[in-house]
Parts: sequence; structure tokens; C-alpha cells
Amino acid sequence: MSQPSPVRRALLSVSDKAGVEAFAKRLAGAGVELVSTGGTAKLLRGAGLNVRDVSELTGFPEMMDGRVKTLHPKVHGGLLALRDNKEHVGAMKAHDIPEIDLLVVNLYPFEATVAKGADYDECVENIDIGGPAMIRAAAKNHAFVGVVTEPADYDAVADEIEKAGGLSLELKRTLAARAYARTAAYDAAISSWFARELGDEYPRTLAFAGTLRQSLRYGENPHQSAAFYVTGDRRPGVASARQIQGKELSYNNLNDTDAAYECVAELGAEKPAVAIIKHANPCGVAIGASLEEAYLKALKCDPVSAFGGVIALNSKLDRATAEKIVEIFTEVIIAPDADEEALALLAPKKNVRVLLAGGLPDPAAAGRYVKPVAGGFLVQSRDNGVITKADLKIVTKRQPSEAELRDMLFAFKVAKHVKSNAIVYAKDNATVGIGAGQMSRVDSSRIAARKSADAADAAGEAQPLAIGSVVASDAFFPFPDGLLAAAEAGATAVIQPGGSIRDEDVIKAADDAGLAMAFTGMRHFRH
Repeated sequence: MSQPSPVRRALLSVSDKAGVEAFAKRLAGAGVELVSTGGTAKLLRGAGLNVRDVSELTGFPEMMDGRVKTLHPKVHGGLLALRDNKEHVGAMKAHDIPEIDLLVVNLYPFEATVAKGADYDECVENIDIGGPAMIRAAAKNHAFVGVVTEPADYDAVADEIEKAGGLSLELKRTLAARAYARTAAYDAAISSWFARELGDEYPRTLAFAGTLRQSLRYGENPHQSAAFYVTGDRRPGVASARQIQGKELSYNNLNDTDAAYECVAELGAEKPAVAIIKHANPCGVAIGASLEEAYLKALKCDPVSAFGGVIALNSKLDRATAEKIVEIFTEVIIAPDADEEALALLAPKKNVRVLLAGGLPDPAAAGRYVKPVAGGFLVQSRDNGVITKADLKIVTKRQPSEAELRDMLFAFKVAKHVKSNAIVYAKDNATVGIGAGQMSRVDSSRIAARKSADAADAAGEAQPLAIGSVVASDAFFPFPDGLLAAAEAGATAVIQPGGSIRDEDVIKAADDAGLAMAFTGMRHFRH
């Protein structure tokens, strides 16, 4: 560790005052002179500390409703001066600029102001100017100045000062890196807010930031490193959830749990629903009269793939459902909430991770997806398209029954969450066969049909579950073969986006097979 540089004077100006009183007392106890501004100075004086006003240091009063208080050469000179440069030291003496060895600043709560729905003018007033300017100055001069932007660093800084009388270069470098990350994230939040206010969905320069929630043991594979960052978006899900029990979540756990919760949320909260996910694809989704019934219907679709999967529920987990879930190994359970009996039942299952998200995400809410590519990244809006009965265009001679319409809409919602090419068979508000991620849509149809037959064998039923089902496709059938494969599997009705140059051929094939078919006009590719 390097020889610590002394800390004789600290400037404190904080919006978030949590912990600052105790921190300042430790600094004062170590002989550090305290300089402060406005509300921070008042708080510290109230704690019995001797505090010098920044206006006394600068010779200028705070003015313009506090907009101008630290933007002054005596502040920035004290932060930026190189202590081993004779010209800098001479300028400090000539202009009576005192050294500032430690800067403690956290910024106006711009993000929180936006989040609470404040109006335009209030948001603008919560854009900090002096704070970022001081932070960047201190961080640039980290060879001589320590900069603290988060209360989480107070103890580490106080510990070093009390032990060594100053701060090591190693700690100052770490603090400087964190300081620049904080101002970058702050500016990203401001630029994103301005873009939304201006209706500029894709601004010329796109900035976004996240805060480290968790360092992960590894990524998708053990040779990959990984971490979990949160953005502050209030959408309920893996970032909002409280982990009640279980081992630390892995990268794959987090990815699959997000996919599962988004899928079950697609079905709304009016009736109990369950989604079982494996490798980010649904292997069973259902709506039931009870949560237990929904789980059993979802499990029946593909009980083999469900082993070691993620289970998402759209309503409070109860004991009866928990009793069924623990009959097979499950990696993660996520729900808006859980009753005490269910949690008590799960508690001995130490390997089962239980997350309570506190609500359901809105499938129709706007959002943004970002995907890296070589040399850049792709950005698109969240697939928040929702299809209702009124949106359907029946294109065949045979009209679907009400039961078929219900299952068609259900199947299309699930297909939105299956990797393309996606084929979903459904019956009685439950999936009965899912084909995911194939290069050919006809292959997805055949895989889903085979899954249906396998599930029937596992349940001891005489015929494949797809008999009498409906089938959903995430994109149009380019040829009649995929549709005919679905008909051969036992489907009686089809829901698909339409839009192929061969739509007429596909419609004729459906008519010839006696199928009912609806076009949605909306595609749901998922890659």
C-alpha cells in the first residue's frame, strides 16, 4: 500500500444525509477541519460539530436559490491543485486558496424526483451542477484528494484516516472510479429523461447505466464471468424481488426467472396462472380454477423438461400449490407473494430459491431491450403488443367456437414468450405441446406434436394431448406444410399473424382440412 496522503480539510455537501453525521464526527475526531454548505452544515452544527461555511471559504454567499455556492476558484482550486507542482502551490498561496483533501458529495435526487412523477420544472431544479463539477475535479486529482459519493464508503474512508492520518492511493483510485461512474449514471438518467420529454425514442447518443446488485459466480458457462446490475426501473420482477430462501441466484437462474415471470404476467391476474420455464423457454403454461390446478395443468405439458426448471405464478403462492411443487426438483419459484404456510412448507427445501416480486409486470407497458453486437448494440422497444378477440380476422370458411377462440388467444400469448420459430398447442387454457427455436417452422410443429404424445404417455392417456387442441404460430406459415403438420397432430384451429405471399395457399389448406384459422396481424419473433 502507498504512503497515505494527509487529510486535513474535508468539504461535505450531501443531499442524502444518511450516515453523514456519524461520519463527520469521526473525521472531526481525527483532527479534520469540516467545511460544508447549507443544510449539511446546519445538520452538523446541530450535532455539536464545528463547521466552516463554504461561503466563508469563498468570500461569496450562496445565491440564486442555492444554484451558485461551490462554483468558485477557491473550491475548485483547492480540489484541483497538484500539491507537488510549484506553480500550483504558488497560485494557491497568491490567491489564498486552501487545500481540500477530502470531498464528500452526493447529488440532488434527480432520479427519485423523476420516479415520483414530478413536473418538468421540478425535475430541472433537481439537476445538480456544482456537485458533479466538484466530484469530477476531485476524482481527476485523486493523487492528492479523496472523493466520496456514496454513504456505503464512509466507514472505509474513516477507518483509513483514523488509522493512518490520511488516505492511500489505492483507496483514492477506487473512490475516483466510483465517482466517475456515479456522475456518468447521473448524466445518463438526465439525458434519458430529456429524450422521453422530447419524444425522442432513439436519441443521437444513447446513454444508460446500472448499479451492481450482485457479482455472480459465473455466466452461462463456468468459463464466463458475470454480474447482475439494476437500472432503477420499477417494473416488478427479478430486480424487485426479495429472495426469501435458497442458494445464491446464478446467471441462468436470473435469466430464466425473468423469462418465466414475464410469461406468466402475459396471462394477467384475473385467474390463477402458472408458467414453467427451462432454458428461457416455456415447457408448460396454464390457467386454472385454482393455483394448484394451474400448476398441475402446466406440469402435464412436459413433466420431463420441468425437472430443475423455474416456476412462475401470477398470484399468492398457497400451501396446496407448494405441496405439489416440491414433489419434483425446482430451481426457482417466483410469485407476487406467498402465504406463511407455503413458506413454512418450502423452508426445509434449502436448494429451492423463493422470490417474492411484490407485483406483476404489465405486459403492455413500454420498455427497451438492448442486445450487444460486434462494435455496438441493437436497441428496440419491448414487445408489448397485445392481441384481443376484437383484433382477430377469421380467414377460413369455418368459424372457431368460443372455446377455440379462448384457447387461440391463450396460445398466442404463450407463443410470444417462446423462442422462434415457435409453435404452441393449447387446450382448455393449458399448453399441450411446445416447439421452440427451430430453423424450420414445420420442425417446430413436429417437435410440439411429439412433446404432446410424450406427455400423454407420461400421463397414461390413450391419445396425444394435441388431439382437439388449437395451435399458435409466432409468425406466418410460409407454406401449407407447417399448418398441415399441426392438423395431423390433431389441431382443430389455428392462430397466426398472416402476411405471407402464400396466405391464400395456407387458407385453402386450412379450409380443405376443416380448420378454423384467425390472423392477428402481429408477429412475435423472439430471438
